[in-house]
Amino acid sequence: MDPLTWTGSLGTALDPVFQILAVVFLGAVLLYTLASFVMPEPQIRAINSNTATAGNGVTNLLGKASRYSLMALIVLCLVYLLAGIVTPYGWAGIIGEIGQRFLPVWIALVITFALSITFKRKLGLYGKLFDSPIGMVGFGLVMFWVFTAIFAGFFDMIVTHGVLEQLSGMKNKVPGTPVRGAEAGDFPHYLLGGDTLARDVFSRMVSGSTTVLLIAPAATAFAFMVGITLGLPAGYYGGKFDTVISFLANLVLAFPVILLFFLLVTPEIREYVMFNFLGKGVTFPTLMAAVLFLFPVLFLIVLWNSRFFTQPAKRNLYVALTVVIGGWIYLGLAWDADPLGRISMDSQVLIVFVSVVFVNSPTVFRIVRGLVLDIKTRDYVAAGQTRGEGPWYIMLWEILPNARGPLIVDFCLRIGYTTILLGTLGFFGLGLSPESPDWGTTINQGRKLLSVFPHPAIAPALALMSLVLGLNLLADGLREESLKD
Repeated sequence: MDPLTWTGSLGTALDPVFQILAVVFLGAVLLYTLASFVMPEPQIRAINSNTATAGNGVTNLLGKASRYSLMALIVLCLVYLLAGIVTPYGWAGIIGEIGQRFLPVWIALVITFALSITFKRKLGLYGKLFDSPIGMVGFGLVMFWVFTAIFAGFFDMIVTHGVLEQLSGMKNKVPGTPVRGAEAGDFPHYLLGGDTLARDVFSRMVSGSTTVLLIAPAATAFAFMVGITLGLPAGYYGGKFDTVISFLANLVLAFPVILLFFLLVTPEIREYVMFNFLGKGVTFPTLMAAVLFLFPVLFLIVLWNSRFFTQPAKRNLYVALTVVIGGWIYLGLAWDADPLGRISMDSQVLIVFVSVVFVNSPTVFRIVRGLVLDIKTRDYVAAGQTRGEGPWYIMLWEILPNARGPLIVDFCLRIGYTTILLGTLGFFGLGLSPESPDWGTTINQGRKLLSVFPHPAIAPALALMSLVLGLNLLADGLREESLKD
């Protein structure tokens, strides 16, 4: 079988058009930028307004050329990407075949956007996100990787080969290399080439999204539970409790983050047994998990108790369910002692997870504390106090909902920071196991021959960059819309 080129037979007709459009776009942007330096902005606007009807203003033409050429480039990129869905195998090249592999993701994205835009006026802040172009782009990038993680991790779709599968003769092969001795039913090419261990780079990049998106959002959510649970009373009550917790948070924040990560994940610390519990040696990461993982359970118990204090039957039911289900999950995750044997967390994943929660919690605490200090002076808080509402009811049901905008924005940004931290740990070999397809580990393995075979490192690096970019744009869109409330 012949190797695949990037654009295949489709590129014979479209590549020259793409090149011309790219030159036109870059030239128009460059000339418009130069014109902005030569001619002041008010003068440019005056010329544009005076020549808009005639259509022959220089800056007006340059602006139109840049906009239309950019739109044409976007359409052409979509043609490259989606042509593999409707054409014979290989005719649209590597790009087309990659687009074909992501067909379930495209369908899920179209359905999500269609439903969200249709009912956006009934979806609150989420619906308002679709009034922001920046937010929509960010949401699209994030959901692309979310759907990729779901289809690849839970339905075994998209990937073309096993993430640990090593094929003879495929070591460090370039993108589009045909698989030697491929049998019927096997995918015939390595779409993005092979790495130093003859594994498929495309499949590892796709599977890496599942690993990253299982850890980063969950670890960020746990960090928010810790930060909110401590930040609310610290800001509301103040006093010695606020002083002590703020000092501890500042102590953690004053320590260099990357060095703190190194200390938490070094073998000497993570393997040192402090004492025995439930017949198992308790290490420092296990003890940290036991403390940090307790906060979500405590948060929910206080939440139900404050909300349904006047309805004992409902309160007792919710608290009991939280204790039973939350305690079951807590035993499995923190102590690896699930009596049913269903819930557990790999020791290396636990170390990374706990490290991320520990590092992010102080920052969330300070944000929540600052918001509470501002919001608790509002009139509706005083009204709640006058009605005789309890402190925790006011904190959880009056103050926290009115702080949701900044917290949602920070949550999106913090997932991006966590993704970068996971990549950093993996790059330095301190994260998950070397066989893990997470992007940081994959980049670390690919960098060893970066000057000769760049594709094993570039593919996961671009994936990491696109996810973090999407999260940042999503946060910008949410911030923009939340300020309009």
